[in-house]
Amino acid sequence: MEKIRFRSEDIPEEVDFFVLEQTKVNGVSYILVTDSEEGDAECLILKDTSKETSSDSVYEIVEDDMELTAISKIFQELLEDVEIER
Repeated sequence: MEKIRFRSEDIPEEVDFFVLEQTKVNGVSYILVTDSEEGDAECLILKDTSKETSSDSVYEIVEDDMELTAISKIFQELLEDVEIER
């Protein structure tokens, strides 16, 4: 499982997440991340909002209900043994 480190302007410390899966829908990249490799963990769906010219990736938490529902279903199909609860 790939581990990535996030920095936020709102939080002074860096946070590590584990990437469970990634997908691209209509040209937009999404990743499903969790804060733990074990057991029932919290997960987030993040949307890549970085500009093509940027060397850094910029992700935002998906908060729109319709988008979140649609992308959650895709990740559940990709990861048969994972159930995503909202």
